[in-house]
Amino acid sequence: MRKAAVTTASTVAGVVLLLSLKPHVNAATAVAAPSPSAPSSGASSPSPSTSHTTSARPTGTYTGDTVNTRYGPVQLAVTLAQGKITAVKALQTPSGDGRSQQIASYAVPQLTSETLSAQSARIDAVSGATYTSEGYVQSLQSALDKAGV
Repeated sequence: MRKAAVTTASTVAGVVLLLSLKPHVNAATAVAAPSPSAPSSGASSPSPSTSHTTSARPTGTYTGDTVNTRYGPVQLAVTLAQGKITAVKALQTPSGDGRSQQIASYAVPQLTSETLSAQSARIDAVSGATYTSEGYVQSLQSALDKAGV
């Protein structure tokens, strides 16, 4: 009887500790101020925004950095409309072997869905796809940084 009580108490304590964990927040994601844009002189501008309004909310498609993970590169393109994430396209995912392709094929849609819901790079990793998730978040954040979001 005493073993059951100790086991139950330690299980409850473990669950409470797991639930109290907070997701990692990158300091760069917390503060990202848009930079003022210079008038265009006919040359292509570094910001692919297609409209400029007084609200300075970016619109366009921004390509994130290629992030090399243990199982292969991850790179994303993020489409914004008035500062809102409307689409995320995976340009590169780990594909070195069949298992990496399988993991990316189920992780990327989940990560994309979370991104569209969260409207930021502060999303949870997919269980079993830690490296792909980390590469996804880093590439996503770099694209959002380029957009000034």
